[in-house]
Amino acid sequence: METANRKLTTVFSADVQGFSRLMEADEEGTFATLKAYRDAMARLIAGHGGRVVNTWGDGVIAEFPSVVAAVRAAVDVQNELATNNAERPDGERMFFRIGINLGDVIVDGNDIYGDGVNIAARLQAEAKAGGILISNTVYDQVRNKMPVGFEFLGNLSVKNIDEAIPSYAVRIGEPAAAQAANWGRQAAERAARPMPAMAEEHASGSRLNVLGFRLDRKQATLVVIGVALVAINLIASPQVFWARWPLLVFALIAGLDWARRTTRFGRTHAILLVMGLFITGINLASWQGEFWAVWPLLAFAFVAAARWLMRRSA
Repeated sequence: METANRKLTTVFSADVQGFSRLMEADEEGTFATLKAYRDAMARLIAGHGGRVVNTWGDGVIAEFPSVVAAVRAAVDVQNELATNNAERPDGERMFFRIGINLGDVIVDGNDIYGDGVNIAARLQAEAKAGGILISNTVYDQVRNKMPVGFEFLGNLSVKNIDEAIPSYAVRIGEPAAAQAANWGRQAAERAARPMPAMAEEHASGSRLNVLGFRLDRKQATLVVIGVALVAINLIASPQVFWARWPLLVFALIAGLDWARRTTRFGRTHAILLVMGLFITGINLASWQGEFWAVWPLLAFAFVAAARWLMRRSA
């Protein structure tokens, strides 16, 4: 029996959001736009060292030897197509969804097959219009190498694969399609999939009312333990407020959890903010007449500004 040729590669899968609706409205115009957009996509893919493996209908499959190059190509594709769409009437705009996965594939001539391709296609189907969704294998390779943000969206179930695939959205700014994307279907499908414990508690509404604040179970536990420590401190040794130290640690844990889940800031900026507040808290809790926290705060501000400028230029 002949052994199949296999290789590890980065698979790039893209298709058009609402292609059937566009074709029904204007068949010839939609086909002309599709051809122009796919030509632009092929040019950008080749410019980043990739190759188009196959096209069918409104879809494109490409592969890259470099994971970073694949994500850079996807970002460039979405940015260029967003610029093109801005010049078109609303009804003629065409938005692609892109999924990227790093995986082992079967090679047959110029075509590739296997779970590595299927996962990329599944990610593409879950991406929002004008968006990019990547697997955890891609995220692990690019998270510290690109000036873009990433948002964890939960686990995707993929046909014929036992384990769910953690997925991350690449945050490249809100494209014009964000307001028009149909998130209701995607939200319903994500709700049916396994989610991390924190997200599951939030989705099921299992939040507790603590002192007038709506907290999840982890946050409520930290608050209860903190209150208990303060009470013990005041009863056992009211002269020395030693409970401030575990309270600072609890605040750090809660802050880092918030930084992991927030969508208002990039994850790095949110972490820098939390760490800055934590260091300031240490400085104030051990106050000896000098605000030494100003120096790490300045360093954090410089890093945050540098990353913001890098993202703007990208």
